[in-house]
Amino acid sequence: MITISLCMIVKNEEQVLARCLDSVKELVDEIIIVDTGSTDRTRDIAANYTNRIFHFEWIDDFSAARNYSFEHAESDYILWLDADDWVQEKDLEAFKTLKQSLDPAVDAVCMDYYVAFDPLGQPAAVIKRNRLVKRSAHFEWHDPVHEQLAVSGKVVFSDIAVSHGRVHAKSDRNLRIYESRLAKGISLSNHQQLQYAMELTAHGYFDKAIGIYQIIIADPYRYFEDKLLACDRMAHCHHELGYKEQELQSLLQTFNYDIPRADYVCRIAYYFQENLDFEKAVNWYQLALRLEKPKDRLRGINHMAWTWFPHLQLVKCYGKLGQLEKAYEHNEIALSYSPNDQAILDNKQVLVKHLSRRGYFK
Repeated sequence: MITISLCMIVKNEEQVLARCLDSVKELVDEIIIVDTGSTDRTRDIAANYTNRIFHFEWIDDFSAARNYSFEHAESDYILWLDADDWVQEKDLEAFKTLKQSLDPAVDAVCMDYYVAFDPLGQPAAVIKRNRLVKRSAHFEWHDPVHEQLAVSGKVVFSDIAVSHGRVHAKSDRNLRIYESRLAKGISLSNHQQLQYAMELTAHGYFDKAIGIYQIIIADPYRYFEDKLLACDRMAHCHHELGYKEQELQSLLQTFNYDIPRADYVCRIAYYFQENLDFEKAVNWYQLALRLEKPKDRLRGINHMAWTWFPHLQLVKCYGKLGQLEKAYEHNEIALSYSPNDQAILDNKQVLVKHLSRRGYFK
């Protein structure tokens, strides 16, 4: 059986660190905490789990800090987590099984990362991360922000998931790091350029972000997933700026780079729904329901679009069109995903009341 070192970098994580460490303390063989300048109880909490606590002077470079944490690992494999991550019980059991059975020839294990949860408590946004890596391979992190772990060799994919729950308020730290590097004349890699545009979007600099998204989309050598994400984020910028036609065109542009995906088809449907064109919205939502979910997409999947979301929106659209029987049918499907969801139950109560008057349940 392999051994595992947990390597983490932390700063002011007293709210979540114990949750994270409690979730994996039975799994790992050692815990390495690299603190980058905490002023709260983070180091005291970490001391309850390990004496391997190190300080790293912050230099606006997440990769440098993560590489420093990896240098202290002594086990066969390295697991990395952020303080606001945790491993749910079902995934912990699967992880323990993986630990017992993993072929030592494997260089890296790529796992699911639940970065957001929907209103039903199910994972909404799921991406892939190289989560467990062989120490002797000396893999390194790259990029100062939104850092990436470069791996090679034998990589296996697992459906074991790490869950993420952000607790910190939105910060302009990442944006400041990018702006500082650009001011120094440091060019951004393709990955950094896309992340920079997304930071601009998150902070409301929509016009500037759109300009970068357009550059990414126009680059014939860019990875198609980058172009899809650029179209999606550009549509969001146009929406926030009130440019409705440009929003729709950005969403339709995704068809240039991949077969229709429910993520973007639902966005198009919602565009028409917002504009009260319910017949068009219904057709797009129905298309979303017929699409097959892609597998092993590293850039992520919005699971809502492939499960309950189009059904719940069809309830609203069919309701507006007066087609209550169809609204009821789709509400029942949405309810099958979350039988105790009060909003869906309330929908059912209202629909049953109206349909009973029409003799639908006779």
